[in-house]
Amino acid sequence: MRARLALAASGQTCELREVVLRNKPQSLLQASPKGTVPVLVLPPTADGAPGLVLEQSLDIMLWALQRNDPGAWLAPSHGNYQDILALIAECDGRFKQALDRCKYPNRYPDTNTEDERTPAAAWLHQLDARLAARSYLFGNHATLADMAIAPFVRQFAGIDADWWSAQPWPHLQAWLAQWQASALLASVMHKLPAWVDGTAGLVFPFAQKPSPGN
Repeated sequence: MRARLALAASGQTCELREVVLRNKPQSLLQASPKGTVPVLVLPPTADGAPGLVLEQSLDIMLWALQRNDPGAWLAPSHGNYQDILALIAECDGRFKQALDRCKYPNRYPDTNTEDERTPAAAWLHQLDARLAARSYLFGNHATLADMAIAPFVRQFAGIDADWWSAQPWPHLQAWLAQWQASALLASVMHKLPAWVDGTAGLVFPFAQKPSPGN
C-alpha cells in the first residue's frame, strides 16, 4: 500500500501486477528472488542496461517522490528529511515486529502477545504526543512519514478495534481516521484480480475505479 500511495500522489505511471504470494508468478521470482512484494522494475537505461529493481516499499516511495512531489511529502514544515527517515525506521523496526506478532500470533507461538503490544503501545503514545502539537507528524501538511507509517498503524488498530478505541490517544485516532477517509487512500484500495504470467497488468494510477474483471 505504501508504494501505491506514493506512486499515485506523484503521478508515476506503471504497470500494476497484483500478486498472490502463495502462488508466486515465475516472473516475480526472476525479477526479485526474495519473492516478496512490492517490487518495482524500472525500464532499461538509455544505454540498454537492465533497469534497477526496487524491492522495498520505502525505496519505491522515494523513487516516485524524487521525480514529482506535488504534496511536498519530502519537505516538512517542522523538522527535516533525516528526522522523517529516522521516525520511519522506528516504525519499520521494533513497531513492525510487534505488529506482526500481535496480528499473526499463530506464526509466533513462542511470543506473548501482551509483551509485544506493550512496547508498540508506548511508541503509538509517542505519536499521539507529536500530533497533539501539530496536525501531522512533521508539521501542518502530510509528509512521507505520515504516508509510510499510517498503513501500519491502521493494521495495528484493526487487530482489536475495541481496544484501539479505548486508548487515550485522541490525536492519533483522529489522524488515522482522517487518513482512512482520504481520497488518496480510496484511490489505491481497490480489490484486484491476481495477475497471471503472460498477461498485461493494469495501468496505475487508475484513471477510474477498475472493474473486478479487468
